[in-house]
Parts: sequence; structure tokens; C-alpha cells
Amino acid sequence: MLSGLSPHYPYLWLVATSFIAGWINAMAGGGSFISFPAMLAIGVPPIQANATNTVALWPGQVTSIWALRTDLRRDLVAVVLSASIVGGIGGAVVLLITPQITFMRMVPWLLLVASLLFWVSGPISRWLRRRTETPHVPHKPSMPVLFFAIIPVTFYIGYFGAGAGFLLMSALALFGIEEMHQLNSLKVLAACTSNFCAVVTFIFGGAIVWHYCIVSMAFAAIGGYVGAQYARRMNAEVLRTIVVVTGCTMAAYFFWRQP
Repeated sequence: MLSGLSPHYPYLWLVATSFIAGWINAMAGGGSFISFPAMLAIGVPPIQANATNTVALWPGQVTSIWALRTDLRRDLVAVVLSASIVGGIGGAVVLLITPQITFMRMVPWLLLVASLLFWVSGPISRWLRRRTETPHVPHKPSMPVLFFAIIPVTFYIGYFGAGAGFLLMSALALFGIEEMHQLNSLKVLAACTSNFCAVVTFIFGGAIVWHYCIVSMAFAAIGGYVGAQYARRMNAEVLRTIVVVTGCTMAAYFFWRQP
């Protein structure tokens, strides 16, 4: 663990990994595959590492909602918000009552599943894009059905969250949302709301390591800004492959380090 080195090394490590995580999030998503293991590497207990990482990366999601506000389907905002609040709080509360050793044993599985989800998100995103290019007659999905379809995904976001974006888009598409910009905006709204509920729960639960969180938050924001400048110049598939390989490598490492 890096925490056993000079007192300055954990912060230098966190500066570098947070910048990279923000940069990756801006261009392809999946920055948590870098920032969450980085928290563990400097000696933060697993539940606190997950909570601190969620808080540190959340502000980067907020500006996206404002940018996409005109694409939101107003008739679906209430049901998406309510499902996100219930699921986000539920997942965060369950995380806080999970024993540290149990969560640590789950970490490699969570990283592996999230990596696989991120891998399949490419083909599914292309399918969704093709699907939305075909003219459809707009219709309003059943609100109760949509509510219960979103809750498991938002619960996962509150608990861990990596790789959940395309799950939200898939659930929304299966229940009648056809237009790609609407899908993306509702996905961002649900993810940001679920994470906000988790952030508030973690803060009141005393699960945040603030001196690391503030450093990570600042440099993830800088990395996100830099990444956004180069996002259009990078090959999305290459970036996705790098993120998936990184996630699988991290999962293999934590399987090896199983307590």
C-alpha cells in the first residue's frame, strides 16, 4: 500500500490518478476504474474509498444536466427522478451497512462486472443509435413499469455504479423512449440524481475521507476539463478498450489480493 511510504506520496498518487480518471470520464467514461482502486491503494477502507470516490467524481456530472436540459422529456422527469432518489438512497444505505470484509470480497466481482458492462455498452449504444434513426410513433410508457424498471439500476449506482450508464439507456429504450438525445439526457439525470442521493447519504453516514476527497475532486475536475478539449480527437473504441482492459486488470489484481 502507498500509505506506508512518505506522507506526500498518497497525495501525489491521488493527484495523478484523479486527473486521469476525470480525463477518461470526459472522453469515454469509466474513470472509476482508476480512481476507486487508487483510493484503496493509499489505504482508505473499501467502503469509505467507494463513498469518497463517488463524492469526488459527482460534481463533474452536474454540468452535463444543464447542457442537456433542452433534450429532457418533461413528462418522464418526475418518474425518473423519483426512481433515482429511491434507488440511490437504497443502494447507499445498503453499502454503509455492508461489513468492510464483505465489500472487499465483492470488489473484484464488482470491477469485473462493471468492466464487462462497459465493454458491451459499445455495441448496445450503436444498436440504440440505429434504433433511434428509424422513425417511430412516440408514445408514453407506463409510469409504474418504468419506475420499477429503473430502480434496480439506480440502486446499483448508489451502491457502486461503474458501468451503469448504458443499463439506464437500455431500460429507457425498452420502455418506449426512442430518441437518442432524450435517452442520453434522461440517463444523465438519473445517474446524477442517484449519485447525489448517495453523496448525501455518505456525508451523513460519516463515510467520506475529506482530505483525500477534496484533492481528488479538484484534480478530477481539471482532468475532465482537459479531456473534454480532446474528446472529439480521440478514437472512442480505443479509449473503451483501454478502460475495459484497465478494469479487468484491476479486477484480476483484487482477486489475487483477496483477504
